[in-house]
Amino acid sequence: MPDSRRAEQQTRRWLEEFVVGLNLCPFAKPLLGSEQLRVAVCEDANDQPLQAFVLTELDRLQSTPETETATSLLVFTGALADFDDYLAFLDHVQELVYQSGLTGIVQLASFHPNYQFEGEPQDAASHFSNRSPWPTIHLIREDMLERALADFPDPAGIPERNIATLDALGATELQARWEAIKR
Repeated sequence: MPDSRRAEQQTRRWLEEFVVGLNLCPFAKPLLGSEQLRVAVCEDANDQPLQAFVLTELDRLQSTPETETATSLLVFTGALADFDDYLAFLDHVQELVYQSGLTGIVQLASFHPNYQFEGEPQDAASHFSNRSPWPTIHLIREDMLERALADFPDPAGIPERNIATLDALGATELQARWEAIKR
């Protein structure tokens, strides 16, 4: 297991090379390199510390002005390596958002090293739109996302454009690039 600093560096490199570099999220570029982008790493492996970590980060995001922390990536290095375990935990985090009264305030986006879209061939390039170096949950301020979407032409077309970009590169090239991030 890497130290937190290395996991954060790998995550930021993934953001730079994949998310922004391939324009998978057209809203990410302004935050790249900004202190408003929080990357928090959790090395714990047990359920209670994982839940406490998520609750602390949800509290931090909602109690901190957007000018200080615009968005948070929660990176898990000691747990959730199994994709099904990750999906179960993601459902639990969604329930924590609901129980915390943050529905409509915080939205989740999910990323995992073994991300697989249901119904897609296992070797489909499209999976790389949600593959990250570590199991990651992105906490997004919904009001910030709504403002970004309002100023963006054809936000509904983003997934199709992403698939076209990834298909053009091909799964083999994407896998090589993705593996290079963790070196």
